[in-house]
Amino acid sequence: MLVPLTTIVVIASVVLAVVAGVYALRARLIDDLLLLVAALVEVLLLVLAVVAAVQAPSVRTPGEGATMAAYALTLPLVPPALAFLAIKEKTRWAMAVLLAGALVVAVMAYRVQQIWVVHA
Repeated sequence: MLVPLTTIVVIASVVLAVVAGVYALRARLIDDLLLLVAALVEVLLLVLAVVAAVQAPSVRTPGEGATMAAYALTLPLVPPALAFLAIKEKTRWAMAVLLAGALVVAVMAYRVQQIWVVHA
């Protein structure tokens, strides 16, 4: 269950990064489409947090379960912070920050998957 879910999260985060990159190149501000994609990523991250928290005790390597749970539980904090920043900041750099944050989410979600596959 965890591997397909993290794959979907990574794909959704990359889509968010691509859309934010296009917006940054065109100097557009955040709009409903971008907020919708960010909300989709947020919902997926909340599901990932619950699943990873349930699965974390079954990780065999000491410390890796806690690392996996910490990644999964902090990930849902990122998209709302990025969206808030993009709404408040009225420049192209807001989209660049959103792009970078979306890539951070993708990398951290992939790390959750990597911990699960290697250490579970």
